[in-house]
Amino acid sequence: MSARAKKSLKGRRAVRGGLAAIVLAAGKGTRMRSSRAKVLHEILGRPLGAYPIDLARALGADPVIAVLGHQRAVVEAALADRFGADAVTVVEQAEQRGTGHAVRLAMASLKRFTGELVLVLYGDVPLLRRETLAALVGTARRYHCLAVVTATPPDPTGYGRILRDERGHVISVVEEKDASAEERAITEVNAGIYCGPVDFFREATADLSARNAQREYYLTDIIARAAEGIGVTAVEADFRDVAGVNDRQQLAEAEAVMRGRINRALMAHVTFRDPASTDVEPGVEVGVDVELGRGVALRGRTKIGHRARIGDGVILTDTEVGAGVLIRPYSVATEAVIGAGATVGPFAHLRPGTNIGPDAHIGNFVETKKTTLGRGSKANHLTYLGDTIVGEKVNIGAGTITCNYNGYEKSKTVIEDGAFIGSDSQLVAPVRVGKGAVVGAGTTVQEDVPAGALVITRGARIEKPGYAQKVAKKYAAARKTG
Repeated sequence: MSARAKKSLKGRRAVRGGLAAIVLAAGKGTRMRSSRAKVLHEILGRPLGAYPIDLARALGADPVIAVLGHQRAVVEAALADRFGADAVTVVEQAEQRGTGHAVRLAMASLKRFTGELVLVLYGDVPLLRRETLAALVGTARRYHCLAVVTATPPDPTGYGRILRDERGHVISVVEEKDASAEERAITEVNAGIYCGPVDFFREATADLSARNAQREYYLTDIIARAAEGIGVTAVEADFRDVAGVNDRQQLAEAEAVMRGRINRALMAHVTFRDPASTDVEPGVEVGVDVELGRGVALRGRTKIGHRARIGDGVILTDTEVGAGVLIRPYSVATEAVIGAGATVGPFAHLRPGTNIGPDAHIGNFVETKKTTLGRGSKANHLTYLGDTIVGEKVNIGAGTITCNYNGYEKSKTVIEDGAFIGSDSQLVAPVRVGKGAVVGAGTTVQEDVPAGALVITRGARIEKPGYAQKVAKKYAAARKTG
């Protein structure tokens, strides 16, 4: 904002009090060419429509109103799943009659709102920065004006142009289809993001007219009204931050921008082998001195402890990784906990409910599900552990399977501290192997094994000398006669 604009606003009554946010997300998004509503397409694991809602909530907006139209029920369910059933108020815009009409519908649900400011956002603008919104809200609160976000894109085609008077004050916005040739030459555009007094929004949206080329109610018309009354103040933003996502190419470009922002922030204390191929979603926490390999994806509410090393191609979702953990390449974990100092992989699969204890080892091609592996225990090769509790310092040999499912129900296997499970063993649940017990290689365990005992169920050896040669001669003769 210019010094002259600041001076002209000096002395206005500052607005104090609550903030309501309106997120416009009713459009079909036809350029996405998708069976899904545009606002449900994801950037780094979050739907487009979640980004402005997250921002509004971060600024303390309450209520947050989402104006939905296309696939309303599906979008509403997705928002409820992400934010909670009552976190977002939904208003339906059944007929698409413009942004002004959408905000007018939303204002009807703010009749009992006792705060003083309304913030208008869009469900397809995921790159908007919190700093920009904070400046916008702060401006509206300080000067009791309509604060608007403007930007200067490389090519303003398609955007409404900002019109200013001879003193540089914003006086209105003209949509491109309604603009003269001179007005189209203006490069400063309206980003469509506003904040202002709730009373102003009520009156201004109620008086909107559809007398324009599109026969729609333009929200931009409130700017001219504000210029004649409470005043308009522009908050300038980088165009890349306020550009909407309209097709899949723009979706991919926006995700690349978001990925770069997150990774650059983490590089202050994290080593990336290839930042361009590494996805760290917004809700992920990464500790100090962590190393992330190529092609790593950290998703959901994943937390990575200090000094952990994550190898190439690892995918972690809602997983907690302790300090000093080594996860070797191409391992996958979902809703798992990996204790400090543990080693996992390569090519391990930790399914939901897995809890790997400190200093434990999970090796190559090991799969776990609803399994606890105690401190210092090892399952290093080609093993499946499902619905299993493994104590401390247990060795589980290659090819071991806990048979947890009989076709009707799941049952639990318990392996107590210090037990040794030989290779190629099957433990048929429900079963318990006692402390320090030994299961010989190739054994099928169907009954509990007492502490300290040895159990072996191999069959008796049968030996037939010369059998292989007899079979070979028989088939050689058959080939000759055939």
